[in-house]
Amino acid sequence: MSPLSIAAGAKGLLSAGRRSRPLLGLVECLLLLVAVIWGGSYSAAKLATGQMPVLQFLVLRFGLTFVILLPALRGLSVASWPAALAGASTLGIVLLAVFVCETFGVSFTTASNAAFLISLCVAFTPLCEWWLLRTRPTRTVLVAAALSLLGAGLLAFQHGGATSLAWGDLLMVLAALLRGVMVCLTRRLGQRHGLPALTVTAVQMGVMALGSALLMLAVHGPVWPPLPRSAPFWLAMAFLVLFCTLFAFFVQNYAASRTSPSRVALLMGSEPMWGALIAVLWLGEQMAVQGWIGGLLIVVSAWWVARPERRKGA
Repeated sequence: MSPLSIAAGAKGLLSAGRRSRPLLGLVECLLLLVAVIWGGSYSAAKLATGQMPVLQFLVLRFGLTFVILLPALRGLSVASWPAALAGASTLGIVLLAVFVCETFGVSFTTASNAAFLISLCVAFTPLCEWWLLRTRPTRTVLVAAALSLLGAGLLAFQHGGATSLAWGDLLMVLAALLRGVMVCLTRRLGQRHGLPALTVTAVQMGVMALGSALLMLAVHGPVWPPLPRSAPFWLAMAFLVLFCTLFAFFVQNYAASRTSPSRVALLMGSEPMWGALIAVLWLGEQMAVQGWIGGLLIVVSAWWVARPERRKGA
């Protein structure tokens, strides 16, 4: 079965889920699944960027995803396609900035730290929503965001806070802020143009592949280093393209137009816990008891906003 068929099947399940109204909600479940998948992305990216320059890695990752999604560009056949294309391209530019910060950041810090610090988007998103969408966060959302932020702090400084943050850590904080902006812009532009989620994802991937190629040309010149031949590298790349990019961004684009940005960010707030667990099991990184307590706090905040009672006001 092709990745495009998988994505189409996921879309059908989403439609069926709206009719049957399961206990937790299919959109919420898929967002939590994306959190698990993205938790593994830091270990995969850490492995891949150890064998390839960061910008070349981005060109390859998003270029492969764009090729897979080419048929989805048929969704641009709408009367207002120039404005819709411009809106989706804007999202692609912001997303490129997020991934440049993330990928350079994870290459300069540990995979577990990267997963911890990116979760600061949970705290940034309600503020971005207030700024960009003029939607004041509810007290419950702010409390859940604070709880998630506390968990991220316990995780990030589980080995002591005396040492200063590395450049990689600072880049992950910037990526977290940009993620908050990204979720809000996705909701605003998605409501305005109404493009299919898969079409928006395809345009984003094309813009990101082109932008990464231009950055690589500016930094490294017209030289394409030979591709790695190791099986772990290509397994990591397949995981990043098919699951962390194709499936995850389809779900995020779909969910962002159907629920609040703060809710999307909080539901995916368990990402650092999964990232830490996978880094421990896959890369052998160490975690203290304090780190696991922080992960539990983040999971609790994600569960709090996923409760069925809150769907009515989402």
